[in-house]
Amino acid sequence: MLIIDAHSHVHDPLTDHIALLDEAGVDKTVLFMTRPHPERAGTLTELRTEMDLLTQALAGSAALGRQTARRELDAALDAYPDRFIGFASVPLDAPDADALVEREVVGRGMCGIGELTPPPDQAARIEPVLRAATDQGGLPVVVHGAAPTTAADLRTMTDLARRYPRVPLVVSQLGGAHWMDAIELVRDSPNMYLELSTASIVFAVRLAIAEIPERTLFGSDAPYGDPVIARTTVERATRSPQVRELVLGATARELLG
Repeated sequence: MLIIDAHSHVHDPLTDHIALLDEAGVDKTVLFMTRPHPERAGTLTELRTEMDLLTQALAGSAALGRQTARRELDAALDAYPDRFIGFASVPLDAPDADALVEREVVGRGMCGIGELTPPPDQAARIEPVLRAATDQGGLPVVVHGAAPTTAADLRTMTDLARRYPRVPLVVSQLGGAHWMDAIELVRDSPNMYLELSTASIVFAVRLAIAEIPERTLFGSDAPYGDPVIARTTVERATRSPQVRELVLGATARELLG
């Protein structure tokens, strides 16, 4: 069984991430770029500095450190092509999403788009990216699911998914605080998927898998989550070996081609 972590970010150093994946028995992981690096922090003050970057990024400061993060992602993919599956993010305020997706995603050999993080109550801003993903054959698109994503944003994503049925739309972090809404909305939208990282309660994972066994994805959101804990949570929450295999890798493998 091929184990695929469907959600992780570039680590510094990369070897620490590889060690985590080895410990968790994870064969491959979807890798997104990142501007903050909380794994670098050794003190609370240092962590606050890194998390301030995250807050700015989630608030929509798209240009903040983007080129550095892009170079870090490329370096990670070059260093471990057998372990990392690259996804590329694109600015939501770009004037020509089609050209950007063709250049930054397809042109760089990436497998999908993400992680996109629109400002709160502005999930409609991902529509040009979904249109571009459709034009490129239905690239998978991953959207941030936890705060600042709102319940209204989740409903907007569902409406957009219906407009672009060829695009697999992945809601990450189990929808955050709105996980019950996320389960219902994804369940009723055939081209949507729910990634399970950083769930605050185990039965949220259990219910998500029970409701959507063929469209839930194991993910760790490392370094914010831990691959060992995330995999253990899925295994504890899933009684059926067949469903467990789907969640831990088979569904992701099909989704990523």
